[in-house]
Amino acid sequence: MSSKQPTLIVIVGPTGSGKTALAVTLARHYSAPIISADSRQFYRGLPIGTAQPTAEELSLAEHHFIADREVDDDFNSGRYEHEALARLNELFKRHDVVVAVGGSGLYIQALCEGMDNLPEANEELRQSLRCRLENEGVESLFEELRRLDPDYAEVVDRHNPARIMRALEVCITSGRPYSEQRKGEKQTRPFSIIKIGTDLPRDILYERINLRVDMMVRDGLEAEARAMLPKRHLNSLQTVGYREMFDYFDGNCSLDEAIELIKRNSRRYAKRQLTWFRRDVEIAWFSPYDIETIISHIDAKILQN
Repeated sequence: MSSKQPTLIVIVGPTGSGKTALAVTLARHYSAPIISADSRQFYRGLPIGTAQPTAEELSLAEHHFIADREVDDDFNSGRYEHEALARLNELFKRHDVVVAVGGSGLYIQALCEGMDNLPEANEELRQSLRCRLENEGVESLFEELRRLDPDYAEVVDRHNPARIMRALEVCITSGRPYSEQRKGEKQTRPFSIIKIGTDLPRDILYERINLRVDMMVRDGLEAEARAMLPKRHLNSLQTVGYREMFDYFDGNCSLDEAIELIKRNSRRYAKRQLTWFRRDVEIAWFSPYDIETIISHIDAKILQN
């Protein structure tokens, strides 16, 4: 371990854009471990639908926060910040460089900048929102969020009730938009941060997403989702791939229709991810295949730090 400040290389980008493969390549190049910042990949039993690293990829580099907890663990960005920083503290005792990778903007923010001190809702409001969710559905809550905070409504997953309810709690409790209160001071970190974004032409990205969904189906997504059917109410399963399969199991659509919906909703999710990450001026964007240029950029940044 050198006397220089350690470096966290953060790989971000939309789903299907080659983040995992790039992270493994960089981890091998820098002899670095990988820490996941993907809120979908923390859970056991969901390797296919969340596109967790393959067994081969896991064997090529040391990974953390991959399938390390049960689906009923109510994990959130605040807990992730605490646990991830503690893990990094240990990893940096043995490594000059650690690679973080993920497409969950809130978790990347928690890792790099910290979470804002947002107001907590009282139990009466929280219960009221839960009742509305059960009786009116998530769309009703989303429409209220769009009225109270159109900026956050633009980037939030409109089918994720946990995110929408939390934003509504803050809006209603404070009387101010959630997005305004998420722009606090960045917390300093005891390591340098280099952010890399994986960038592909839109048509190629969408084609990759479609092909990946087909591969998930071939690999057993239907059986994986069916095994989770008794737990469908959990926050960890309120995500693309599982929601559509649950609708298929309920008889609301055919299997082919569910697969097409997964593709469409994955493309929409990728668009929201790009909207989120494009706002971060610290991210340098590259093709995930342009390895030499990426490494040259990282090396230059490390020398500057």
